[in-house]
This record gives sequence, C-alpha cells and structure tokens, in this order.
Amino acid sequence: MLTVSQVKVPIEAEESIIHKKLFRILGTKNYKINRIVKQSIDARKKDSIFYIYTFEIECENENEILKHNSNNNNIMLTNDKKYTFPYNAQHENAPSPIIVGAGPAGYFCGLYLARAGYKPIILERGKSVDRRLEDVTKFWNENILNPESNVSFGEGGAGTFSDGKLNTGIKDREGRIKAVINDFIQCGAPEDIGYLSKPHIGTDYLFHVVSNLRHEIEKRNGRVLFETCFTDFKKDGDTIKVSARSTDADGNSEIVVFDTKALVLAIGHSARDTFDSLNKLKVCMEPKAFAMGVRVEHLRSLIDESQYGSEYKDLLPAADYKMTYRSSSGRSVYSFCMCPGGFVVNASSGEKQSVVNGMSNHNRDEINSNSAIVVNVTPDDFMSDGFGEYGVLAGVEFQRKYEALAYKEGNGSIPVQLFGDYKANKSSNSLGNIKPNIKGSYRLGNLNNCLPPYVNNAIIEGIEYYGNKLHGFNDDNAVLSGIETRTSSPVRILRDESLMSVNTSGIFPCGEGAGYAGGITSAAVDGIKVAEAVADYLNNM
Repeated sequence: MLTVSQVKVPIEAEESIIHKKLFRILGTKNYKINRIVKQSIDARKKDSIFYIYTFEIECENENEILKHNSNNNNIMLTNDKKYTFPYNAQHENAPSPIIVGAGPAGYFCGLYLARAGYKPIILERGKSVDRRLEDVTKFWNENILNPESNVSFGEGGAGTFSDGKLNTGIKDREGRIKAVINDFIQCGAPEDIGYLSKPHIGTDYLFHVVSNLRHEIEKRNGRVLFETCFTDFKKDGDTIKVSARSTDADGNSEIVVFDTKALVLAIGHSARDTFDSLNKLKVCMEPKAFAMGVRVEHLRSLIDESQYGSEYKDLLPAADYKMTYRSSSGRSVYSFCMCPGGFVVNASSGEKQSVVNGMSNHNRDEINSNSAIVVNVTPDDFMSDGFGEYGVLAGVEFQRKYEALAYKEGNGSIPVQLFGDYKANKSSNSLGNIKPNIKGSYRLGNLNNCLPPYVNNAIIEGIEYYGNKLHGFNDDNAVLSGIETRTSSPVRILRDESLMSVNTSGIFPCGEGAGYAGGITSAAVDGIKVAEAVADYLNNM
C-alpha cells in the first residue's frame, strides 16, 4: 500500500474533488482509498481555508507510481508499525500484579498485562464511572462533595471529566500511540480519533469508553476493585504486602491485604494522602514544577471567527487556539487544556478547596470556549512561600494554600471575575456579554486574592499579548474563573531505567501522578511501558 500525504482540498469540496487530486498525483484511476490516515485544517488564509489529508491507498501498480514520483516525498510505501506486547505470563498461579489507580495509566497497564495472562488487580479509591457521575452531578448541583468520588477520583481518572484530548507531543517509534487510539475506538470512541490531527473523545463518550475498558480487562481475568483505597505496603523479601481500605455500600470500611511481586503506582496527580504515605514509607520522590492560573471564557463565535474568518466559521468544527508567551519576569505563560465549545467545571477534590478544569462533549457545541491560562511555578517558589519544611511535598502544600484562598474568595463556590476588573485588581460586581458556562455554582469576586502576585501579573501580560494574535481575546468582558492548579503532579516518584522505583524493588511509578505523563494519551502509553517492565520483571524472578 501507498501513503499519500499533503492532499489539499477546499473545505466545501465534494468527494469528487479529492479523487481528481489523487488522480493527478497517482496518474491512475485504479486505486482505492483504504482509510484516512490524517485530516487537518489549514486556516492561515481566512479567505481560503483547506483540509489537508493523508490517505492510505491500495493500488496495483505501486512500483511504477513510486518510480514516477521518485522526487515526491508525499508518496511512499506505507510503513504502519503495529505494536505487539512482547511478553506472556510464565506462571499461571503467580501472584497478580497490583495496580493502584484506574485512570488511563492504570487501565492501559492493566489491559496489556491482562491480555498477556498476568491477571492484574486494579485498586481504585473512587467509584465506577456511572456511580461517580451521580456524585459529581450532586456536587455540581448541591455543592455536596464526596472526597473519594469526584472529578479527580474514580474510574477513568481526572481525564474522564475533561475534553478527552488525545494529541500528544511524546515520541513513539514502537506504535504504542496508535495502539492506544485503536483500543479507544474498539471501546466505543468515535472513529475520527483515528485520523484527526487533534483528536478528542469528549466527556459524553468517555463514560462509555472507560467502562468498556474495564470490561476488556475483566474478560481477560483482570479485576477492578472500586472504593478500595491504597494505604501502604511492606516488603518481605521479594513479596510486597499491599494494604488498602475497602468500603462497602453501607459505608463500612476494612483493611484488606494483597500479596504481590509487583506494585504499580498509577495514582493520579491529586492523591495527596497517597503521596504522604509513600513519603513516610521512604519511597524516593522529589518536588516537581507545575503550572497554575485561571480559566478564561470567550464566546465560541468570537474564537471561531477569529481563527476561521466569517465566511467559513459555520462550516468547520469549533476552533481551538494555543497561546505561549514569555512574561517580563521570565515566567512562561501558556494556554492549557483548551476546550472549544465546552464548560468550566468545579474540579475540587478536598474540603474547603476550589479548583477548576475544562470539559467538552464530543460535538463541542456549547456557547463558550474556554482554556486555562497558566504560569509555571517551581520548587523555589514553594520554598520562598514558606513550605520548605514539607520537603518533597512542598508543592502539595503550595497548591493547598491557594486552593483554600479561592474557596474563601468564592465562599465555597467558584470565584469569577471579568478580565477588565482583574487588571484593575477589583472585585467584579456584574457580568458583561458572556455568561459563565460553569458546572457548579459560581460567585463574583477578585481572583487576584487567590494567586501569587507574580502569577497574576504574568497572566495579565499573557492575555494582553495574545489579544494581538487573536482578536477579542483580551476583551475586558472575558470571564475568568479560578483557580487551576492541577495541571500536572507537584511530585515525581523517581524511577530507574527499568521504570522501577529507584530505591524500592518491585514498585513501578506510572503515569501523570508519578510525574511521567501529561495527558490521556501519554499516560496510557506510559501505562503500556510500565506493563512491559512489570512483565519483564516477573518473568525474570
């Protein structure tokens, strides 16, 4: 088969135009489009917007076509590397590997181990996705938080209540990314994630996809135990005794213990009590930089028109954007988790904390588009803010401080402010032409009271700068909400080249919470890598 790239057609073109383009490129009509490999949008010229395709083509005279196009790098033999898990279980009755966390890292680690016959057991402190949705909806509607079942904790991890973005910048020569995408499609995700240049699943699909991933694991003798919160472990030679607090439907709890040879810590970036437990167990960790800031909402129509122009905006999907800026203080300011046509959501996971995130359904058809505008913060900032005594957990306490200030500013609701008032450092007392599209209650306030001054100043600079790139971005009526602090883990659990903890054999830190991923796809890929390491470790014991 051949791969033909850079096939450029107007967005309103009929299918016949694509075939005319391919005929000119291939010099024959005797071909079949096997699949779309990639579709992207070229909107650099607002009066002339194109789709750019890469196709996989079946053709009888491939060698002649390649010879005729020897100087054309856009035509080549298809080199579609299919990922194969390189191990199989050697001992049918060996202790099951234990995986802590049912987010993308934990589930993909468990899925590939289960397929290979290792019978993993996944411990998830939260609830199954359907019961979790009930708790999250109750929190948004009634402001009653379940600390163990919320936007951060539960089946699918924090990514379940997000846009479900799958684009990633990680390198992947082995085909793991494509394997992850194919697994998502097999579990019910839209097929277009297989070719869109910026694929996303959408929260509405993710609920179904996540539960199907669990069913795939269970069909292969894996187990998922909900409301089972990891508490600690003890080493006894090469056996690891893993303790967890299991809670039944009536709220009764008991400690259960599992014997294993391999423990995977796919704990997520908000498992603060688990970080504390691991620190007391002297698992080697270090504080890690992350980013914090606010969410900004604009009318989706404004973003669409600014990116596409007025002529084509109704023919194209909701527009996204990517902002990067170096502030006068030297700090990086950038957009994060941009949600076209989506919601801002109350993502708090602890009492008296206010945290926001972004969420979109697959169609991205809500009236507002939003993104986090965040600023990098480092361990030096944690120290200068007085948290040096907390050592590797200084970043956790740094987050807690500002999330508590946000909770206070919003009196338990999400604090909201117009950008013009944010610049003037005064509380908003009314809204402009944008109504916040927020899941959960909100209250007007002053976000300057919720973040360090250097973060506020850098955000203002960044938004003003980006207003020169995207018309209306720095409008005084743009709605800010806060605060966003869970962009990545504030801790890294150190691991060696075998992906094992540097000081505790048989312990495998995994995914975003451990400090080795930054989104759904990278977390899932890291889960597969750790599954390989676990299988290799078990097979060589």
